[in-house]
Amino acid sequence: MRILFLPALLLIAATASALSPRELDSIGRRVWQNECGGTREGLTSWNTGEAFASLGIGHFIWYPRGMNGPFDESFPALVKFLASNGVQTPGWLEGDCPWNTRAEFLAAAKSERMNELRDLLANNIQLQARFLAWRMEASLPKMLPSAPAAQRGKIKANYEKLAATQRGTFALIDYVNFKGEGTKETERYKGEGWGLLQVLAGMGESKGASPAALFARSAEEVLTRRVHNAPAERHEERWLPGWKNRVRAYMQ
Repeated sequence: MRILFLPALLLIAATASALSPRELDSIGRRVWQNECGGTREGLTSWNTGEAFASLGIGHFIWYPRGMNGPFDESFPALVKFLASNGVQTPGWLEGDCPWNTRAEFLAAAKSERMNELRDLLANNIQLQARFLAWRMEASLPKMLPSAPAAQRGKIKANYEKLAATQRGTFALIDYVNFKGEGTKETERYKGEGWGLLQVLAGMGESKGASPAALFARSAEEVLTRRVHNAPAERHEERWLPGWKNRVRAYMQ
């Protein structure tokens, strides 16, 4: 996984709805680089060992018919979001993923439908970034009821500290897309989650350290714990170096 290090991340407003087109483009292209290597082909992926397609700059999940996985399905919501913002979306995008297996998906790599899908996604980077930013905004009210009462104050305070800075806001947007809110019981290994909730709860304090730096350190610890707790047959250790590089980039 390649990480994009921008010379200086464009100023990100504390409130996602206030982001300018230029800011959204900067965020979108950085997420696109993180998830897809910044390539057009990477906008339509189906990873080895997974039962779903991963689409767009955020690798939004789209399940085939009859498939109910442990992760939130986000691509149908993105399609509705694009349509609500005036984008013409193909009718076949309404409903379940038309490819039932990874083999079917790969066989269709050069098909008319796949090219149509890539065009749609490549031409709407800013709207995908807006979709991600709104998910970030919606994450706090979703997380707080799931957190132990004693931790809610800390989680809210850490979220607000991050949202008040440009690096911190990007960290929130990218991480919640990367590993989710951390509220689902199905997203646990040995009872421990790895989402935004767990990272915010695990943030420490260090004199002189920025909120983004504290977040990055906590994220690295949470992801390392996930790999340690993961079933051995998943071999998640192969992903950890890339995951660490990704979260360390939040400090750049």
